[in-house]
Amino acid sequence: MRQDRRPYWVKKNYLRFRRWYTNHFLKPACDYLGDYHTCMKPWYISISGPNISIGKCATIIGEPDNRVKIGVWGREPDAGRIEIGDYVMISPGTRISASDEIKIGHSVMMANGVYITDCDWHGVYDRTKRDDRVAPVHIADNVWLGDHATVLKGVTIGENSVVAAGAVVSRDVPANVIVAGNPAQVVKQLDTEREMITRADYFKDPAALERFFDDVDRMVLTGNGFLNWLRALVRPTTRD
Repeated sequence: MRQDRRPYWVKKNYLRFRRWYTNHFLKPACDYLGDYHTCMKPWYISISGPNISIGKCATIIGEPDNRVKIGVWGREPDAGRIEIGDYVMISPGTRISASDEIKIGHSVMMANGVYITDCDWHGVYDRTKRDDRVAPVHIADNVWLGDHATVLKGVTIGENSVVAAGAVVSRDVPANVIVAGNPAQVVKQLDTEREMITRADYFKDPAALERFFDDVDRMVLTGNGFLNWLRALVRPTTRD
């Protein structure tokens, strides 16, 4: 449907259910999940393993054909960790898989299909076990990982940098650059004199932002009728 035909109270109850599902199933899977999280279709988001923390104002979007998967598979029980900062955006199909340590800073944006891992998981010559070397991944604040970008073991990505769509990052990326290709290489320097507006700025007053969107929903959806909504579900037309 091109129009949201739901009555305001139907959408409000859907959002309540979505938040309940997140708090009931996803929050207990984390050591910490910050306030003002938005998990869209949280039933398509998987969080598994120990020592996973996600900061406040996280936006995580699952889809039935593109689940978000965040998992720690440590070398021994209760080992390994994933630390994700505040204000992050995690798009459908993103996978974050840690053997030892993955740290992701504040305001990091991950586009569709991003993959981040700190391990090869199987040795080249002994494929029954992973490499003994620990190679943590550190992604600094305000990094943007493009569509289907891959970040491999041992990589550090500097603040504000952009990883282009489809790039494979196998070595460190400095701050304030754009990298592209396989293996990813610097293709542009960012202008550090220009103002950088981040997701932290967008969420500077998350309570006010929630009230704003609720007011918009109330204004746009209040006139929708329940029976017309049911009709649009069963027999949608080009006007829907």
